Amino acid sequence: MTFDGQLPRIVGVHAHPDDESIWTGGILARHVGRGGIADTITCTWATGTHRHRELITALGKLGVDRPPAMLGYADGGVPESAPDQPRFVEAPFDESVGSVVEHLRRLQPDIVVTYDAYGVYGHPDHIHAHRVALAAVEAAADSHLFPGRGSAWQVKSLYFVTIGTEQMDGGWGGLVAKTTDPSTLPGTPPDRIDVVADVRDWLAVKWGAIQAHQSEFNRSRTLKSMAALEPAALAQLMGVECFQRRDLVSGGCDLL
Repeated sequence: MTFDGQLPRIVGVHAHPDDESIWTGGILARHVGRGGIADTITCTWATGTHRHRELITALGKLGVDRPPAMLGYADGGVPESAPDQPRFVEAPFDESVGSVVEHLRRLQPDIVVTYDAYGVYGHPDHIHAHRVALAAVEAAADSHLFPGRGSAWQVKSLYFVTIGTEQMDGGWGGLVAKTTDPSTLPGTPPDRIDVVADVRDWLAVKWGAIQAHQSEFNRSRTLKSMAALEPAALAQLMGVECFQRRDLVSGGCDLL
């Protein structure tokens, strides 16, 4: 669905730099390549840090030339990511929500993309980003909430990143189980997935954006394992992006 002949505006709310590329790099590259506008709100890492700079580079590879909004909280496992700031999951909830509300009212997206209720695979920062994003989308539409942070704005649809059971069985499970209890990785059944985006045509661009997060790429066992995959296995793993959809107005807004 388009509005006045224009593609919908997309904003992603992500916990860390690199999540935008890993989970949504394909749809972002496709959307921007078609002339759409996309923005990113990243909850952790402060402006000016090395991972902020890597995020800007990664977004550029996806074709997103708009600067990311940084909430500036500390990554749960990396205190130096935001010196003198609380860990994201420990920051006052209203403060975090208010910051996202202000960005949503400024950016005026039709679609907000974030993680599913389980944070895709149970990551505490992902789960918290999901909760903050939902509260902020609802609050952004209510002029009585967070006055002084912009005019009320109604997001039309929410899309939640998820991993299907087939993807989990086909490779994702083995990768994320390196850092997560495998028993907590059920995946999402096909009948609960609303959008399956085939992004194999944008895989090279997506993979280049992931690699732009060089410090995380060097640190993460999961990303190192991805890099060791054969091209066909990597395409199977990263060439599909799955989402659950929730419309907030009649008809909602199509992501594809």
